[in-house]
Amino acid sequence: MRGLYCQLAQSNEDIKFVLQDKESFPSVHDHYVKIQVRVCAFSPVNTKLLSELKLQKDFLPIGREVAGVVIEVGPKVSFFKPKDEVVGILPMDCTESGLSNTLLIHEHSLVTKPENVSWADAAGTIRDGLRAYMALHTHSSVSAGTTVLVMDGANPFGTIVIQLAHHRGAKIISTVHNNEDKKYLEELRPTVGIRQSLVARVINVSDSKVDLVDSCMEETGGLGVNIVVDCGVQLYSKDDESAVKRHLPHKHDILSLLAVAGHWVTTEENLQLDPPDSRLLFCKGASISFLNEEVWQLSNMQQGKYLHILKDVMEKLSIGTFRPQLDEPIPIYEATVAMEMVQKNQVRKKASRSALKQCRDD
Repeated sequence: MRGLYCQLAQSNEDIKFVLQDKESFPSVHDHYVKIQVRVCAFSPVNTKLLSELKLQKDFLPIGREVAGVVIEVGPKVSFFKPKDEVVGILPMDCTESGLSNTLLIHEHSLVTKPENVSWADAAGTIRDGLRAYMALHTHSSVSAGTTVLVMDGANPFGTIVIQLAHHRGAKIISTVHNNEDKKYLEELRPTVGIRQSLVARVINVSDSKVDLVDSCMEETGGLGVNIVVDCGVQLYSKDDESAVKRHLPHKHDILSLLAVAGHWVTTEENLQLDPPDSRLLFCKGASISFLNEEVWQLSNMQQGKYLHILKDVMEKLSIGTFRPQLDEPIPIYEATVAMEMVQKNQVRKKASRSALKQCRDD
């Protein structure tokens, strides 16, 4: 069975993506369902996390966000039946690539895909929707009147966070890195209700005359921001940071713009706080949480809550609350090049249809 896999060098930094055939999986059993994959979405592979969890292999399967049709169910399956349309996230220890034509998946990793949601939107939004819910509900508590700062809000994850925060009645501030993204966010409107921009203020941080802290304080009347959701931060001075991180906000700026009892949700896994930073957090009664969506796959203690979130993500896609920003789906023969670009953050999100025949059928 053909799929997309990545081969790691000894340094774990040089990654090569290859399409190759693997042995077929065992027959359907217990709580497992067999699906025909229609679309598989690509997200960057966290090789460091896989290594720490002892889940590294010679060839790591690629493409964990999948949408497809159930073609066979195990004897203990109670949630699905053949011909059901489903979407889900493959577990971290899965041995099969999501780009395979067929997959064997535990039923607790899947939810039903609404009929009016496209295959690409379902697979391309399931992970970002999960992360948005974690940021705004699991790690913080967004509500009407809350001020939320979304860093780099024009990317696929940021767009979903903005739409969910607006749905909950929050006031949203967002940063961008160019005028094109600024225009995109300023033109972002709800599908129902008053057709005003979802974002109260868009801050172009590429403009040297613009100060992030001053802009946020001005917008909040000097009170600060209640919730910050970042896409990474600078830990050191710009001269000491890598080129990839130089466009990111500095950690001290985020701490400075937090309101009293504010909450910072960060994706920076190597975040380090100096004593003055901790003192500032203490004085504000503020807190920090780390956004790692993989925790749901590492423990099944809250499996019901996890599935409820995935179902809610699909429901909001169905009613138009979530309108994802995705590239056009690509054919399978372009998968290796597309995944290399995703891994290097040269593109934001890619979805691949599992077979050319299915492209034509759609």
